[in-house]
Amino acid sequence: MLEQLLGLWHGLSSSDSGMKGPLVWAIPVLLAMMVLEALVSALTRDGHYDARDLLANLGIGMGNAVANLAWSPLALAANALVYAHTPLRMPPDAVWAWVLLFFLEDLCYYASHRAEHGLRILWASHQVHHSSERFNLSIGVRTPWLHGAFLWVFWVPLALLGFSPLMIVTQQGLSMVWQFFSHTGHVGRLGPLEHLLSTPSNHRVHHARNPRYLDRNFGGVLILWDRLFGTYVPEREPPDYGVPGAPRSYNPFILVLHEWGALLRDAARAPSWWKRLRCLVGPP
Repeated sequence: MLEQLLGLWHGLSSSDSGMKGPLVWAIPVLLAMMVLEALVSALTRDGHYDARDLLANLGIGMGNAVANLAWSPLALAANALVYAHTPLRMPPDAVWAWVLLFFLEDLCYYASHRAEHGLRILWASHQVHHSSERFNLSIGVRTPWLHGAFLWVFWVPLALLGFSPLMIVTQQGLSMVWQFFSHTGHVGRLGPLEHLLSTPSNHRVHHARNPRYLDRNFGGVLILWDRLFGTYVPEREPPDYGVPGAPRSYNPFILVLHEWGALLRDAARAPSWWKRLRCLVGPP
């Protein structure tokens, strides 16, 4: 068993692994697109970018990269352990297995994303992704530092079904590339694709604090799950971005951690252990 786990780990951490595939190869393109969008925004003065907000987003993104050095091994170890014990095996060279993984991984993302908005302990981490009052490609790197400690559990069922950790991480990387490009205000509605994909228009709804847009459009690549589970709303009115009560700060540490402080204070003041628990797992 130990040899199996070490073999899986070696495959995942090697330079040819999917973990270092889609996302790493895409990073230069993502950064180039971000710079291009920022230049266009500056030249046209469309208000999509603010220099201080951009620097805060980049700082938060770098902090996330450091945090993932701790959380990624945790997720990989969990998936490797489950994969080593399940009798099921999905063939990595079969197209149908990758198609199935595409849909199932996106469903796992939908479930995790909806939980981040439904449980305060998860929202305390996720809120930083929503607290900016701007919406642009740099928001795609304004990612939480602590969610990796919790969210890995949502992808473990894929390993249980026989998808190797390498396949899972590869599909996650491909999904993240698409999600990055959905953070833009420069792309309008995309016709019939709005019914199938989490387009920029659909994702603008998700980031808006307009009352009719709250807790809607959780999809990663597909908007199918929102349509199936009743959380879909099309973009009909201009989005108003931000989180009520967010601190007026551009300090990455304050932006990332302030809600954790509020959560812990509320839990400490709760009159009973039951109410403390509700404070943690109740809605934000």
